[in-house]
Amino acid sequence: MGVPIEDNQELGIKESRNSCFPTTETELLAMPSSSSNAGGTMDDCLLVIELPEDDPLFEKKKKLLQDKGFAPSECVKLQNISGLDSLNVLLDSLLQRARIIHLNDFELYFGLMNLDQVQELYSPRNEIEALNFILSLVNLYIKKNSHENMAIPRDLRDAIIERIDNFGEKNKVKTRILKEACDNEKQITRWADNCGVKSKLEIAYVEGAGRGALAAEDLGVGEIALEIPISVIISEDLVYESDMIHILETIEGISGETMLLLWSMRERHNVNSKHKSYFDALPEEFNTGLSFGIEAMMALDETLASEEIFQAKEHLRCRYDELFPVLCDCYPDVFPPEFYTWEQYLWACELWYSNSMRVMFPDGKLRTCLIPMAGFLNHSVYPHILHYGKVDSETNTLNFPLSRPCKKGEQCYLSYGCLASSHLLTFYGFIPQELNPYDVIPLDIEATEDCSFMEDYPAPDTTTHMLRGTWLSANQEIFYYGLPSPLLEHLRKVQSPGLRTMTQLQENLENELRVLEDIRDIFDDMMEKLGGTEMDDRENPRHDVQLAIQYKDLQRSIVSSILTACHSGRRIVELQLMKCMEEDVRG
Repeated sequence: MGVPIEDNQELGIKESRNSCFPTTETELLAMPSSSSNAGGTMDDCLLVIELPEDDPLFEKKKKLLQDKGFAPSECVKLQNISGLDSLNVLLDSLLQRARIIHLNDFELYFGLMNLDQVQELYSPRNEIEALNFILSLVNLYIKKNSHENMAIPRDLRDAIIERIDNFGEKNKVKTRILKEACDNEKQITRWADNCGVKSKLEIAYVEGAGRGALAAEDLGVGEIALEIPISVIISEDLVYESDMIHILETIEGISGETMLLLWSMRERHNVNSKHKSYFDALPEEFNTGLSFGIEAMMALDETLASEEIFQAKEHLRCRYDELFPVLCDCYPDVFPPEFYTWEQYLWACELWYSNSMRVMFPDGKLRTCLIPMAGFLNHSVYPHILHYGKVDSETNTLNFPLSRPCKKGEQCYLSYGCLASSHLLTFYGFIPQELNPYDVIPLDIEATEDCSFMEDYPAPDTTTHMLRGTWLSANQEIFYYGLPSPLLEHLRKVQSPGLRTMTQLQENLENELRVLEDIRDIFDDMMEKLGGTEMDDRENPRHDVQLAIQYKDLQRSIVSSILTACHSGRRIVELQLMKCMEEDVRG
């Protein structure tokens, strides 16, 4: 799920895109340690791969590493690398470590996915992250040891890049270009060029997403697709230079993000604004879930997105009523009433939700900003750009480097974060084309005194569990069923705290049936509330209605897969239970 709207959030403006930039720990991991003999012979250590001890998930990741025979910190040596097969064995070993090191709590909860029959896969994000992490280590080793024979490291680097390329090709999202850029897009491109923006992207209208950014040339891993000077970025510093700051600072508890939103509502109409080309290129309507009509909301009834949209709009309306019309009545010259209607306020909220990014500036401060040109980069579960959001202190630019190649004419995708489709629908106005591993249904389950979990599966830190489409699960066998193991183990202990699970004894199998029945009851009720497809107004031409129906179909599919898993699981358990009882009869 996306970040919930809390009562204390100012105007709902929050980190709407995932500000991904390398952490200090990751950067240090790319540095061979003094014990690695980084300048030694090729028989010595090649790379130091270390799980940072301050990782919040350290213990869980450490156990996963140990289960695979790895230590939390290892010096990986080059030995007997005599051909392509040996090289791939080495790369597979490095990747197993890197995948675990880069797992997030969501990926730890669900475990391996069922999207790749050849290799392990926790998520597309994790795979791209792990490959790029190993690539950074190898590149740094080559850079620091240029006097050595670099044949094997270079071969390893080429093998990693080939893996990245193959992963992208296999999961490529096809883009249908509807038309080329219009005058507004051409104008903002010229303005950006004049402001020092360096871009290897072209704007076009694409199917299903409005506008998108296409690669103007073949772009490889590590190449910078977009380079934005800090002077072009719209941040709260502009508010402090305006005539409204002395008024806004008198409002108790107002955040910088809220001040920036109010500033942008007026600046949008300023014909002398230095960002006029940017504001002119923005759409008149964003068409996010926040502006869904009554028919669309009816189509979303009983879905997760319906609740998320309702809470968000209620929160925004409350914040608007706190500020207006008071500000307009007291300061009409600074806050002209015609610029601060509810409709314009909602438009500005949609702008900041769908286009803002959290950026780390050289002074160490994290600011919510609008980034001209970057807003044309659409989201994908298989993004080209993962790491962004930190201003380069040497060049004073915000850079968008590629984590996987993008060929000329292909749409270049950004990762907005690990977001569910309900969140993307609410705050961005779209649903991903690809299977989204973050589409989950949360379950709040009462905690038990003994909330331990199976040794092979890390336990969540709370009693909030979640399920997703079982088509993503790697294990459909008995005791798994395509359902998340932490949830199953929790329910087993709720039913029978003293039982030893995962053994095919009669009492355990009977307990399995009760667990599956509990899950089935929950989701039978959920499916009944969602209703059948015959209730949907599929002939309605409105875009928001069609998007709402698409989302409801998605949630129905997830619930249906869970119910199917419960029914299939019961058949498996019942068959095994019969065998177990027959063996008991035979003695």
